[in-house]
Amino acid sequence: MAKVSYVDLLPAEEILYYKGLSPISRFIHSHVAMKKIFFSRKSVKGLVQRSLLPQISGAWALLSESEKTDWSNAGAEMGLNGYRLFVADTSARIKNGLPGIATPSLLHQSWVGMLSISDPASEIKITQLHPETYWVNQKVSGSKGMFEPVVVIEDISLPLEISLNYKSELTSLGAGSFAKFYANVWRSYQGVDYLQSLEISLDLSSDWKNATATLSSITGQLIGYSLIFHIYNCRGTLYFDNVKATHSGQNWVRDPYCKDIDQGFTKAFFQIPKHWAALILPSGSEYDSIYKDF
Repeated sequence: MAKVSYVDLLPAEEILYYKGLSPISRFIHSHVAMKKIFFSRKSVKGLVQRSLLPQISGAWALLSESEKTDWSNAGAEMGLNGYRLFVADTSARIKNGLPGIATPSLLHQSWVGMLSISDPASEIKITQLHPETYWVNQKVSGSKGMFEPVVVIEDISLPLEISLNYKSELTSLGAGSFAKFYANVWRSYQGVDYLQSLEISLDLSSDWKNATATLSSITGQLIGYSLIFHIYNCRGTLYFDNVKATHSGQNWVRDPYCKDIDQGFTKAFFQIPKHWAALILPSGSEYDSIYKDF
């Protein structure tokens, strides 16, 4: 078997090359593998039997036009059309053993973030850092499942608006208990660094609702910020979705729709920070993304 370190192809040759081969592990021990183009009847039958799409598309066809409109409105909250959200949501229901079809909501869609505290814990605190420069995991345009590390330069400018949708089922354990979502903003003024907080106080018991806070001005130069969830002297569960930190015309939160808030990156993607990292995580507390029938 021939081994090469680099292949230089003409444009016409590239079409044929990538038609039959695909790159594997591009960053560590890079190599190529043959694409499987032809499938046996047995393989095709197995794929169809395992696919949830026939079942889900049949359920979609039975929905009324008003129900499909509700799914479209909910999907717009996360940049999806109604059918794609319906497929994602119904697939999650089936995999979690839940019967029926969910009721679409503008406040939460499919997977949501969860912070849970049980005995002996009474506190949890997680953060997402937003310095001026950091790495993210970005899908390669035109590919089905290929990702690459990309440097992001977050040129922070005011106003900074933070918001989230949340549902809380928390119980206070005594004086001083709280639940909050906030941004710690670092600024520099006359050669000295300062920390300024933009805070949203969360109700301990509430059905799904939206909460927002805005920082319009500071004294000095913005350096960066971090987003933090902090629950203290409480037990129970906080659910959240559609998390935003908006400035310069866009939302900069990583995993804003809470598909995998505890996701970490390894191997060639080691320089990419976790979506949310634990600052305080005692025994009895946990955070993750879940699908729940609300």
